[in-house]
Amino acid sequence: MSKPFLPYGQQEITDADIQAVVEALKSPFLTTGPRVSEFEEGFANYLGVANSVAVANGTAALHLACLALGVKPGDVVLAPTMSFAASTNGAAYAGAEIEFIDCDPETGLITPETFAEAADRAIEKGSSPKVAIIVHINGEHADMAGISVEAGKRNIELIEDCCHALGTTFVDHLGEVQMVGNCRYSVLSTYSTHPVKTITTGEGGLITTKDVWLAKKLKDLRNHGMERDPENFQFSELAFDKKGEPNPWYYEIQSLGYNYRLTDVACALGSSQISRMHQIAEKRRTLKKLYDGFFNGSNMPLKTIPTAKGVDPVRHLYPILIDYDMLRIEKSTFCNALKAMGIGTQVHYIPTHLQPYYRKRYKGLSMEGAEAYYRQVLSLPFFPKMVADDVERVVDAVRTALDGMRFLNGKGSLDSKP
Repeated sequence: MSKPFLPYGQQEITDADIQAVVEALKSPFLTTGPRVSEFEEGFANYLGVANSVAVANGTAALHLACLALGVKPGDVVLAPTMSFAASTNGAAYAGAEIEFIDCDPETGLITPETFAEAADRAIEKGSSPKVAIIVHINGEHADMAGISVEAGKRNIELIEDCCHALGTTFVDHLGEVQMVGNCRYSVLSTYSTHPVKTITTGEGGLITTKDVWLAKKLKDLRNHGMERDPENFQFSELAFDKKGEPNPWYYEIQSLGYNYRLTDVACALGSSQISRMHQIAEKRRTLKKLYDGFFNGSNMPLKTIPTAKGVDPVRHLYPILIDYDMLRIEKSTFCNALKAMGIGTQVHYIPTHLQPYYRKRYKGLSMEGAEAYYRQVLSLPFFPKMVADDVERVVDAVRTALDGMRFLNGKGSLDSKP
């Protein structure tokens, strides 16, 4: 009997999740109801941050984060090239010009050095970057303490793209354990709750911040720029009756907002998932340790992604690095060999500066670290429903595929598995 195909990522839906969604469907509110604030509160409590704002998706979260910090057409925003294009698109939607940030070729992470290089490159062109977006790719933690020092020197506000890093912790410069997304070194942090992310609402996203005023601004922006609080109305002749009482139907559109709301149904699923986030985090940590144990104790010609000192990652992805050029094999051939054995893979990511839209807009740009990382990186199956046997099956498939290709190239086989 053939074993089931293992995709690179997959959501986990429990009976409790299904029941939460059913209850939401039976409730009076399918959207803009109480389950939205319940999800926001549960998410903020998990991270230990004051405010959380739920939105339609992770891209919307980045867009609104840029708008909330005043990014307008012509402003320069530093953004990662080693990420999904959404990390850049959110700023571009606000009209920003993009200055791409390169990454470490071994981790895919932005470093204080690559951040400073991008910022100074923009300044040399005559621009003063207003905002920078820092992504914690794979669930590992970028050096936010070091990056924040460089940002402070140049008066750049930081947005953390934490879509990969829900649950990851790190030790700050004072030696205290912090949760990624609690805005220790940033003004705003953003998350995605797409099905392959650590928790899911189907589609969805969140923004966290310590700033109450920014949270209020974000909530207005996600809902058409609509104001319903009588104390904030601007046109009293329309807002109030002759007795000075607010007209019950009245609202004002005070800014150009968006329909970026998240439904109560989606938030019910999110609340159910975040309630067991500690178990989800531990399962992902366990899977990472299993993979690390197999790969780091083998003689396979590949590398795993290192974790910085003081970081305890909750991985979104499990990538490996293979020097395909040195082995004289095609990455596509390797991926297809794994697929034939029932193992799904993906490449995270094609550097955004190489995408046609951005390549045409910013001609001649080279990002050596990101391009080197892209040439070698491959994401293997990694999701909570996996068990130890699944991990061993993936490792065996990687070994078999490499073995076959080494024979083809006259290099001989690898030793038996550890």
